[in-house]
Amino acid sequence: MSHLHLFVMQHGLLAIFVLMALESCCIPIPSEVVMPLAGFLAYRHLIGFWPALIVGTIANLVGSLIAYAIGDYGGRPFVLRYGRYIGLNARHLDKADHWFNRFGEVTVFFGRMVPAVRTFVSLPAGFARMRMGRFLVFSLIGSAIWNLGMLYAGYQLNKNWQVFADHVKPFTYVGAAILVIAVIAFWMRRKSGQGLE
Repeated sequence: MSHLHLFVMQHGLLAIFVLMALESCCIPIPSEVVMPLAGFLAYRHLIGFWPALIVGTIANLVGSLIAYAIGDYGGRPFVLRYGRYIGLNARHLDKADHWFNRFGEVTVFFGRMVPAVRTFVSLPAGFARMRMGRFLVFSLIGSAIWNLGMLYAGYQLNKNWQVFADHVKPFTYVGAAILVIAVIAFWMRRKSGQGLE
């Protein structure tokens, strides 16, 4: 992880863009480390807080579009064949597919805020050829919310950012559980509403 920290410290917004784009393009780079570190740099006035948020979110969109295109044009067999070179396997696809098949297009929004799922969620959207407008809107809003939370946490923790990086994952899993419950509740209300019509 020290190389990741060094890269962001030395190259600022450019490093944030590259890393966050790669993360959304199915490269397992932990944004829960990158964006808090960006918050730390913003606290130190080495980069701007809002520029870091904008750059990180745009980078997520760029990476997501690439992953969507791969899913759309290459399909699952292509991804499984070549994904192994970047650590992507059938289990990752199955997890993202499960979310997408169960909750539909709203998965793109909620999935942006769930560790592991956020990295691969664009692929099943591409497989399903989700409408581009909805894909972009859900990706933009979900990524912005996640990035803002991570950036703000790093900014507030400033001197303790490394402690945060080491201990953030258990909390992100709690957050993931809360998101799953929220999605299920939304889905059940929607289904019950349709049943009454």
